[in-house]
Amino acid sequence: MSKVAVLASGGLDSCVLLYDLASQHDVIPLYIEQGLAWEREEQKALERFVQGIDHPRVSAPVTLPFPIKQLYGSHWSVTGVGVPTADEPDEKVFLPARNVLLFSAAAIWCHANAVHDIAVGSLDHNPFPDATPEFFADLARLLSTALSHTISILTPFRHATKQEVIQRFGQLPLALTLTCNAPQGGLHCGGCNKCFERQQAFKKAGVQDQTHYAQSSQSAT
Repeated sequence: MSKVAVLASGGLDSCVLLYDLASQHDVIPLYIEQGLAWEREEQKALERFVQGIDHPRVSAPVTLPFPIKQLYGSHWSVTGVGVPTADEPDEKVFLPARNVLLFSAAAIWCHANAVHDIAVGSLDHNPFPDATPEFFADLARLLSTALSHTISILTPFRHATKQEVIQRFGQLPLALTLTCNAPQGGLHCGGCNKCFERQQAFKKAGVQDQTHYAQSSQSAT
C-alpha cells in the first residue's frame, strides 16, 4: 500500500480527503503550524475527526512547525482582528503564498520520510492563483528538483464543489471538522466568510448541518 501525505487543516474538505484516500493508500495527515489565529482549534478538530473515523490506514496527525508571523505581520490571519465576514468576497480571505509555504514544509518532510505524494483538498472554482492545476504542476516540478526527490501533488477533489463533497460523504462525522476563521470556544463563529460558505454548502446539498455555531449568519435568511 503506497503512502500519501495529506495537507490537513481540520477543515471539512481536507478531513474528508483523509477518509477517501485511505481506501487505496496509507494516509499521513500533515498539519503545518504557522502561528495563525485559529490553529489551536483546527488542530483539535483534526484530531477529533481522525479519532472519529478510526480508520486503520489513517495515522495520527503529524504537526510541522513552520512559523510565518514575521512574514505576515499584522495580517488579520495572525492577529484575529478584521476577519472577513460572511458578506465579503473570497478575495478577502486570500493568504499570500499560502500553498507555497504549506507544500514546501510538507515536501521537506516527505523527503525525510520517503513519501512522494502530497494531497490537498482543493475544490472546483477555487479563485486563488496558487490553487490552479498549472500552479500545482509547476510547484511539484520545482520541489522535485530542489529536493532531488520526486514529489507529486494530488488534487482528487479539483472538480468537485463543497456541496458535492458533503453529499458524497454525508455519512462521515462532518460536524467534527472546523471551517472557520474566528472560532469561539471550540465553536464555529457563524459570522465569517468560511462559516457562511460551509452553511450554504450544507443547505444546497440537502444534508442536515449538525455543526454548532456561536451565532447565526446570513445563510439562515
